[in-house]
Amino acid sequence: MLNDTLATDALRGASDLVRDTTTAGFRQDVIAESMHRPVLVNFWSPRAPACKALMAVLERMAHAAGGKVVLAKMNVDEHPAVWGQIGQQLGLQGVPAVVAIDQGRPVDMFEGVLPEGQIKAFFDRLAGPSELDRVMAEAALALEEGDLAGASELYAAVLGQQPDNIPALAGLAKIQLDAGELENAKQVLAMVPEAKAADPGLAGIRAAIELAEQAAALGDLAGLQAEVEADPDAHQARFDLALGLNARNEREKAVDHLIEIIRRDRAWNEDGARKQLLQFFEAWGPMDPAAIRGRRKLSTLLFA
Repeated sequence: MLNDTLATDALRGASDLVRDTTTAGFRQDVIAESMHRPVLVNFWSPRAPACKALMAVLERMAHAAGGKVVLAKMNVDEHPAVWGQIGQQLGLQGVPAVVAIDQGRPVDMFEGVLPEGQIKAFFDRLAGPSELDRVMAEAALALEEGDLAGASELYAAVLGQQPDNIPALAGLAKIQLDAGELENAKQVLAMVPEAKAADPGLAGIRAAIELAEQAAALGDLAGLQAEVEADPDAHQARFDLALGLNARNEREKAVDHLIEIIRRDRAWNEDGARKQLLQFFEAWGPMDPAAIRGRRKLSTLLFA
């Protein structure tokens, strides 16, 4: 059902999402079309090298918008009259220039080549969030509500349309890890294309998987707990105990043990306790309550 919905949205109007327009066709291609959905007019010239790079980004984003926005391209060298009239009205200085037309009127514009993130924001203002964005939001909500099966289905639907979607891959891997399926989580990460292997969006799940692998080798924690109680300066035992407690989702206790190591011996294991805390924070995410509490305690200790 979800895959069918995404596929339908992606194909709707796909045949005419990107079009070349002319002086004769401008009224139909742009003005008339804008009565149904916004139209971006890309004024370009083959004499301006920046136009080619911008055009590639615009075309990709027009297709990604799934039919909510049309991209009309006009070669200003071949159609100077339209460019001269619109450019003068809007105060445009040169190409590349992009003008958004909605309901027959210009509603937004930019000149030159912007960073890709700003171009996407430009599209989003016109089209609103894509269907994939909505599905990702639903998946995040399902996770918050503890519906792992529902979130998995939603992430899988996204990956069916965008196999290299990093947030969906990271989310699916996290679900597998939370379910105790470490190998499955690693297999999901193996689906990440090599070109995106260093994406910052994967840092948290990679750190969580590394922690899970470390904890898996510890076994029962009772012996470590007894060793720490018998000798508070048994730093390695306390360190391993923190790893094990984190694996059990007892995050605040894990933080407290690492803070205690730092308090007793900051230099132990080449500042290993502090480094481990930072890995915890990365794996948990910046808004996790235990991470917020841990950062506060660490700052208090280091700067007291």
